[in-house]
Amino acid sequence: MSLAQSIRPLIPLVIGLVVGGVGSTLFRQSMPGAEGSPEERADKMEVELKRAQNRIAALEDSDPRGRRKPGRTFADGARNIAEDIREGRPVSPDDIFRASQPLLRDLAPLFDRMRVKQQQQRIESMTGELARKYDLTPQQQESLKQWFEQKSEADAKRWSDLVAQDGTRLEDVMRASRDVRPDDGLDPFMEKTLSGDKLTAFKSERMAQRAERVQQDADMRVQRLDTIVQLDDTQRDQVFGIMARGSRDYDPAMKLEGVGGEIGATATGDRQQAMLSVLRPEQRTAYEAEQQRQRDEAAKNMEAIGLTLPPNWDPLDGNDF
Repeated sequence: MSLAQSIRPLIPLVIGLVVGGVGSTLFRQSMPGAEGSPEERADKMEVELKRAQNRIAALEDSDPRGRRKPGRTFADGARNIAEDIREGRPVSPDDIFRASQPLLRDLAPLFDRMRVKQQQQRIESMTGELARKYDLTPQQQESLKQWFEQKSEADAKRWSDLVAQDGTRLEDVMRASRDVRPDDGLDPFMEKTLSGDKLTAFKSERMAQRAERVQQDADMRVQRLDTIVQLDDTQRDQVFGIMARGSRDYDPAMKLEGVGGEIGATATGDRQQAMLSVLRPEQRTAYEAEQQRQRDEAAKNMEAIGLTLPPNWDPLDGNDF
C-alpha cells in the first residue's frame, strides 16, 4: 500500500485535531472579552495553545529524538494563527495546514513504519492475485514483487515531498491522496512479463476494470448534476460523454453501457466548460445559484469557528464538475 493510502485516514485526523482545537476554543464561554469577538476567540485559543505546548514539551522531553529542533514548529504556527484571529486577520484551512506541516514532518517516521507494514500486506496480496490468474513463475513473482516495492517507495517519496513542501495547499494534498493508485504503470511491466493468451487475458481484464471505473465515475457526476438542473435524456447522454472522456481511465476502445454512439472530444477540452455548454440558460442559472448557495453556507460554517473560506474554493470542485 502506498504512503498516501496508509496515512490518508490520518490527514483528516491531524487537520481535524488542529481545527477542532480552534473550534472548541472559540466556543468555550469561560474566558474574558466580548462574547464572539476576535479578542475572546484569541484569548481562548491561547489557553488551548498553552496546554498543547505543555503536552508537546512533555513528549519531547521523554524522547531524545524529539528534543527541540531548529526552525519553525507547530507551536509557532498555532501561535501565529491565534495572533491573526486576535487582530481580525483572515485564517483559512490552508493556514492551519501549513501550521501543522512541522508536526506532520515530525510524525513522518511513525507514518513510514505504518506504510511499510501495510505496504507489505498489499504487495503480497496483489502479487498473489496476479500469480494465480496468470500462472506466474517464481521468478516472475519475485520481479513483480520488486516492481510493486519500487512503485510504493516512489509514491512515498512524492507524497512526503508534497506534504513537506512550502506552499503546498490542503487541496493539493487531498487531490494527491485521491490520485495515487498502487497499480499505476503495471501494464507496461506485465506486457514485458506475459505473452500469448495470458497477455491477451491481462489486457482484456485491465480494460474492463478501467471501463468500470469510467462508467461509475461518469454516472455519479451525471446524477449529481441532474439533481440540480433536471437533465433531459439527450443532455444526460451528452454530459455522460463529457465526464467519461475527461476521466483519467478513459480509452476510446472502451465499451460503455448506455452510450448510443462514440464519445467525441469536448469542444474546448475543458470538462467544466463543456458541461456548462450543454445546459439551457435556466439550467445554468440554477447550477450557478446552487454553487453560490453552497459557498455561502460553507462560509457561514467556517466563520462560526473563526476561519475564512479560501478565495478559490469551489463548492463543487470536490465533485470535479
